[in-house]
Amino acid sequence: MPHLVICPLSRLEQTADTHGARDMVTLLSSDNELQRPTGILPERHLFLDMNDISVAVEGLHRPEEHHIRRLIEFAQQWDRSAPLLVHCWMGISRSTAAAYIIALSLNAQRDEMQLALDLRRLSPSATPNARMIALADRVMERDGRMVAAVKRIGRGANAYEGTPFILPLAD
Repeated sequence: MPHLVICPLSRLEQTADTHGARDMVTLLSSDNELQRPTGILPERHLFLDMNDISVAVEGLHRPEEHHIRRLIEFAQQWDRSAPLLVHCWMGISRSTAAAYIIALSLNAQRDEMQLALDLRRLSPSATPNARMIALADRVMERDGRMVAAVKRIGRGANAYEGTPFILPLAD
């Protein structure tokens, strides 16, 4: 069954190898150095240049609608023959938001609240980036259900970084 694997940057190579990922989404500022794991070709890697912020801060790049549209487009082109690896700096905010967005974009019938609850169960530290969720909710015409679901699960447990986890695409 196809699934998403979410991790922090520090565990990227190990997680890619362990799960056999061949496609990857990176959500980092372009100021960060990144070495793509062996086995992930440049054309199968989406790099979204953004900082983990929800409000405008001079000199930083907050998530924008074009990032969300590109994320959804990339996910729809993924062949699902191997897991899709999604990562950010800490594996807590941008990557969990992206995984939530991808899972809903690939399974439009999935319940937003149940998916948010599943996300919390699988990753106690998950705190999806609120701006990314709000933008995706609008782009995907979810009428505020994504925002409400993520708001309901609230901030995740304090952690230095998230622990890698798997998010199944089906209920």
